[in-house]
Amino acid sequence: MLDVKKYIGVVKQWLSRLGFRTGLIVLGFCILFYILSFAQMALPISATLKGTLWVILFGMAKATQYTALLILGKEGIIRLKRLFNRTKTYE
Repeated sequence: MLDVKKYIGVVKQWLSRLGFRTGLIVLGFCILFYILSFAQMALPISATLKGTLWVILFGMAKATQYTALLILGKEGIIRLKRLFNRTKTYE
């Protein structure tokens, strides 16, 4: 029998070994999936297809979001916040 908790732990460890840049790339895909999930509503297609596309794209956005958080970890999030909070000096 497969021990699910052990398998999840192995996947978490593998993802946490990936680099900061990889986490940023996955986060970029997350943003792309969020944009696509709402932008497809403007397409002239049936409501059923729009709903199906939204579920798929929004699900992919959430999956990549949590994957990026696992890859970045606590230190990566702090590093990312530092990048956004830099004060710009103009000369």
